[in-house]
Amino acid sequence: MSKITKSGLVDALAERLDMTKREVESVVDGYVAEITSQLQSGNEVTLTGFGTFKVSDRAARQGVNPKTGEKIQIAATKVPKFKAGKALKDAVK
Repeated sequence: MSKITKSGLVDALAERLDMTKREVESVVDGYVAEITSQLQSGNEVTLTGFGTFKVSDRAARQGVNPKTGEKIQIAATKVPKFKAGKALKDAVK
């Protein structure tokens, strides 16, 4: 299994879409920035067939410091989540 980086994605899209790498990189950066902005505003972003990005609340909980074994309190936080859509799930089966 291999891993693709942002630059690899930009290269692949530039070739597929017959666009310059600079144009594609601008689109990718805009895509990520807009999804981030929408999540910061509390909105969900749904790309039909691909999936849904949303923010979930993670409750406060007790943890353990692995070095010392000391119990610590982990604060509540918000975390981004992605749920794959049916078309994406079917494509990777």
